[in-house]
Amino acid sequence: MCSGIKKPIIPYQVGEYVPIYSPSSDTFPGPDTYYLKTGQWYRNWVANDHSFIKGKEGRWHLIGITHPLTPLTRVHDGEHQLFHAVSKKGRLKALLIKNSWKDQAKLLPPSERPGEMLPGNSPYIVKKDDLYYMIYGPGSIRYAVSEDLYHWFPKGSLFVEPKGARDPNVLLFDGFYYLSYCSENKVLMRTSDDLSHWSKAKVIYEAKTFEPESPVLIYRKGSFYLFVCAWDKKIRNTKIQNAYQHKTYVYTSDSLDKKFEVDECLGILNAHAPEIIQDEVGDWYMSSVEYPYRGVSVCKIDWK
Repeated sequence: MCSGIKKPIIPYQVGEYVPIYSPSSDTFPGPDTYYLKTGQWYRNWVANDHSFIKGKEGRWHLIGITHPLTPLTRVHDGEHQLFHAVSKKGRLKALLIKNSWKDQAKLLPPSERPGEMLPGNSPYIVKKDDLYYMIYGPGSIRYAVSEDLYHWFPKGSLFVEPKGARDPNVLLFDGFYYLSYCSENKVLMRTSDDLSHWSKAKVIYEAKTFEPESPVLIYRKGSFYLFVCAWDKKIRNTKIQNAYQHKTYVYTSDSLDKKFEVDECLGILNAHAPEIIQDEVGDWYMSSVEYPYRGVSVCKIDWK
């Protein structure tokens, strides 16, 4: 490498995944779908895109998409409510114990979101002052607020993306919120200083051979990193978990003023719909759903 050129620092998985949470059997709140009936008890539920945040009481909270398991022909049927799991108190490292995060009541079913479309997906949660803000899709990007992470109050739409928006993620950096999300084969980004008023969208990534999902944008030691999960139509009908494919591509840049280029991939991590979490002492972790286990699993990552 030429002298003076900055070497990229690459994230990599350390050790094995620990399956910390799997949704419990529960009653489907409705309304009826092609496969699911209101008020019926279903044994197997599926988790998907999710968010981690540490609450005021010292416990970690995990909130994300859930619905009863359905055939692959309608793999997202009934994604109308969110799971909510809570850890014991303590440092994240000590809480990565098999199936130790406990289920709470489901959040924001359609009956608690009157006037919204049925799906309420891919929540990302940030704390601002004394309130928690949950930003979610699909379609228009919407939000709800909470004082305790248990009781949520929908507040409507933040903005509408003409070609649809899904899988929001938020980075707070230097006093601004950077909201990244997917639309068609692109990852778009908007900025805000108050979580209410957002800039126009700009493209920060454009996929060539797959549809991007579940983007995660983080900042670490002078560099921005974009993690993008891939959904490849070419393998959707194989046994590779259909919608829950687990290739996550990683890119880096020293500025958010330019696009992350698809030809400059740092590497591929095995994770579906990952979140990249930094704990209380600065260590980094990565989550994955439906890979390698049912529910949500977490492993440590490091940088080299």
